[in-house]
Amino acid sequence: MSFRTSHRSEIAIKFLSIVLLMIYQSVASSLLFSQTSQTTSTYFGLRAIDQDTGGGIPLVRFKTTSNIALWSDSQGYAAFNEPGLMNTEVYFEADSPGYEAVADGFGFRGVRVTPQAGKIAEVRLKRNNLAERIGRVTGQGIFRDSELLGIAVPRNSNSLQAGVTGSDSVQMVPYRGRLFWLWGDTNFANYPLGNFHVTAATSPLPRSDSFPNVNDIALEYFTDSSTGRAKKMLPTTTPGAVWLFGMVNLKEGEAETLVGHYSRHLRLGEMVEHGIATFDDATQQFQIQATFELSNKWQIPSGQAFRHQDSDGDFVYFADPFPVTRVPARLEAFCDPQQYQAFAWDSSTQAYHWQSTEPPIRQADEKIRVASRKMPSTSARFQVIDRDTSRPVMIHRASINWNDYRHCWIMIGCESNPSGVPSHLGEIWYAEAPELTGPWTSATKIATHPGYSFYNPRHHTVWDQADGRYIYFEGTYTQTFSGNQAATPRYEYNQLLYRLDLATIAAGKTDDR
Repeated sequence: MSFRTSHRSEIAIKFLSIVLLMIYQSVASSLLFSQTSQTTSTYFGLRAIDQDTGGGIPLVRFKTTSNIALWSDSQGYAAFNEPGLMNTEVYFEADSPGYEAVADGFGFRGVRVTPQAGKIAEVRLKRNNLAERIGRVTGQGIFRDSELLGIAVPRNSNSLQAGVTGSDSVQMVPYRGRLFWLWGDTNFANYPLGNFHVTAATSPLPRSDSFPNVNDIALEYFTDSSTGRAKKMLPTTTPGAVWLFGMVNLKEGEAETLVGHYSRHLRLGEMVEHGIATFDDATQQFQIQATFELSNKWQIPSGQAFRHQDSDGDFVYFADPFPVTRVPARLEAFCDPQQYQAFAWDSSTQAYHWQSTEPPIRQADEKIRVASRKMPSTSARFQVIDRDTSRPVMIHRASINWNDYRHCWIMIGCESNPSGVPSHLGEIWYAEAPELTGPWTSATKIATHPGYSFYNPRHHTVWDQADGRYIYFEGTYTQTFSGNQAATPRYEYNQLLYRLDLATIAAGKTDDR
């Protein structure tokens, strides 16, 4: 073959490759998006759609080649009106934690559209998470882009409620015919220093026929009458931030008592006061009932609480992250450090038991004991591993509850991963155990938040559906502890709600997740 013939063949192959690539890009683009509707808005809209469920996807970033970034709201909409980029073809990169767009021949994941005022294009993404992101529960502008596009938003939605722009670490329990919500440090719109003495709200109980989503959560904050902003639910005259965890409703017949563990901190990790507080219906605030000695290190009802009665009695257990601390489900017991019990290892009997003198065994403690052969590996209760890779998973915070659908105890837990790959505190796992104390062994990753944190997850059992097949959980989405210097607008330091179909766990449908 002559050089000229060979050269012509190479040109023909390259030309054919380019044609095929253009066809591929065209097909991929047509699969990815479609023009769907038109409004009277001056904005152009992109709507991220879960290709499996058809639901809108919150927290999808659309970014132009000039690095203009938009984030989809809780209905999946992103509004765009950029001078110079309207009525001309624009490329939008599309990405979201746990979701991905179709890649073109060059590996780019996005869509080319021509933004026009009043038009909306749907962008379909593949969900790699097992859990489906439902929406944002707290903060400003939950439906911001829907409003800009003239899309209907929930009747009870507000662009800014009680001045709150950020809420840390959720607790929620039914109380007196409503849902009672509690958060920690709270950001306000009017100044960086917001409320650091507990924020709370209530909302209606869920309807039995409703699909839980952000539309159903009509929060009514407890507010300061003079400012209209969320008020301090546990005010103190001494300095420091006040937190309240382990909240539970000690319901006995018609009587209901909302109780939790409060702590005051001068700096993160430096607790200077702690004890028990209850909610006072008359003052609409929490009142301190008992103050504990700082030496009471483990007699603390922290983490996510749940109540359970069995042959041992009626107890409230505290998952922090595993339920290794408990107290009788009575207010006087809550206020008495001597009545707290810890799940500890007895080296003489080589067995776990509940007792009141020694601190509980934690996951890291147990790992050391097994490694040093002070505990048989067969006796371990908290050595969680990745079901797919057998890699150890260290749980940072968790929510644990009984599940009727799976006929076992289930855990939604946040991993502590010092490597930071793909995140330090953003990977969420699901695990099962025959007893609430374990053994907790195999876990499946259900959600990822690369380069970000998603901590203190809470499984809301009041929203369980189909005997617990469908469960809902939320957590704090924040750059804190992540090392990420770029905060996500409006979503930063707020609560994200997810839905999980446990049938996918039972069937082992992990795919490439």
